[in-house]
Amino acid sequence: MNTSEKIVDNVSRLPESLQEEVLDFTYFLIQKVEKGELKSLSQAQESSMEKLWDNDEDEVWNDVPIR
Repeated sequence: MNTSEKIVDNVSRLPESLQEEVLDFTYFLIQKVEKGELKSLSQAQESSMEKLWDNDEDEVWNDVPIR
């Protein structure tokens, strides 16, 4: 039995209210993964753009606050 099957088996034995909590938790985990992927993409973009951003002409932008 693989992990997905074990999860389904275990969750199906829970009362409906607890199944809803498990579902909410899976949504939370998915959001966490998606945010991590977006963060990784952002970091990749920063490293590829570093040479363009790091120049004397654009020094004025160095003090702009980052969100």
